[in-house]
Amino acid sequence: MKTLSETWFVDGNIDFELKKYKLLAYLQEINLFFHEHKLYPQLSDIIFHYNNLREFKENKQLLQQLFPKQLSQVNMEQIRLIYEKIVADDELMQELENIILYALQKMNHTIRQGTEIYEFVADKLSIFPIGIIPLDCLEGYMFLSDGYCQDTKVYQYQISIFERHDEKYRGIHTSYVVTYQRNFVNTYESIKSELLRQRKILPNPAVYSIETDLSFPLEETLLPVAKRSLVKYIAKNAA
Repeated sequence: MKTLSETWFVDGNIDFELKKYKLLAYLQEINLFFHEHKLYPQLSDIIFHYNNLREFKENKQLLQQLFPKQLSQVNMEQIRLIYEKIVADDELMQELENIILYALQKMNHTIRQGTEIYEFVADKLSIFPIGIIPLDCLEGYMFLSDGYCQDTKVYQYQISIFERHDEKYRGIHTSYVVTYQRNFVNTYESIKSELLRQRKILPNPAVYSIETDLSFPLEETLLPVAKRSLVKYIAKNAA
């Protein structure tokens, strides 16, 4: 996958045409993945770059804040010189503004396409609990299956809550456990019972099933969308 550096818009020569073709090559590859309904990590990557550009445009912060934190004193001095050169050159600053405005417009269009796919997939998911859900549902198991697969994939999940400013954020970590063939023997209830017998690490886990009648790429789309959808479902039902 073609990637952009965190500061691609000021790396090397600040030339509109040069940056335009670099950006379009990146977006073209992103769109190829989207056409195959493959969302991640492409969608999160382009959103990162979009927010990066918007923050620079709106706040006009020093370029050094956009660079990785671990830099030598020599590199920091080079960044300072780049920033001073841009600020002192009205023509160069205008060229940079043009690059940023063009990139924001193009990225926004691609992000909307990815978001539409995400919402379509999320809308096709059916989430429901298996058995009685304990009061603490921040850790448990997630069963995942699609319409064209004869398997039920089991993941252990753990939801973490952290605060930033005045808002609470929820993150989720999953680890693959096992796959069961879907048949009249391996019901969701029997899978849950077997997990309780074999995995003492979670004596009273919350267990949720996530199903869809359609088929999507597992690692690139179905799993990441299912994880985020489960977080929203648990947060909504816990409120």
